[in-house]
Amino acid sequence: MSDGAVTPRFIVFEGIEGAGKTTQVRLLSAWLDAQGVEHVTAREPGGTAVGEGIRALLLEQRELDVPAETELLLMLAARAAFVRDVVRPALDAGKCVIADRFALSTFAYQGFGRGLPLEDVRALNAFATGGLEPDLYVVLDVPAAEGAARQRAEGAELDRIESEGEAFLDRVRQGYCTLAEASPHIELINARVEAESLHQQICGLLHDTFPEVFKGND
Repeated sequence: MSDGAVTPRFIVFEGIEGAGKTTQVRLLSAWLDAQGVEHVTAREPGGTAVGEGIRALLLEQRELDVPAETELLLMLAARAAFVRDVVRPALDAGKCVIADRFALSTFAYQGFGRGLPLEDVRALNAFATGGLEPDLYVVLDVPAAEGAARQRAEGAELDRIESEGEAFLDRVRQGYCTLAEASPHIELINARVEAESLHQQICGLLHDTFPEVFKGND
């Protein structure tokens, strides 16, 4: 990676709450470190000062009554800074980017979950990102009830969006499945398995898809 001969890749983990995205980002980062693949990891919304401020507003203040349109625009405001200050500089420096959420979350949550017109959401997102799209989305798929059960078992405190309930998360999950069916750049993976097994499956996927960047486990 460091000699600039290989195109750096932008990989995003997606899925409903409790799917295991954060764990898989951590495991993948350690795997890439072992291979000597230069990379950065980041989360959305967040990754920048303004993004973390918006994250606190949207997720931590559970008492707020936030209109769906306001939620969408704030998410996209955070994303514009994320792309400008984190993703593009890293890619330009020859580093891979491994992100916990990106635009697909907006399509699933604000589009399918909140019911905002998907074409409008896509158009506004394209403006916020300057047209930047990940090389691959890895969607970790679990039923909403199972994701919620995992969070309870971990003692996780639900944020404002997580607190919307199972019916909302069912719509979001179906959104992810629908979006995956329509795009070759979205890989839907059954995440109802042990974390290490899932990690090995993801490593194999990345090696098969981008062998010039991601080495195998041999």
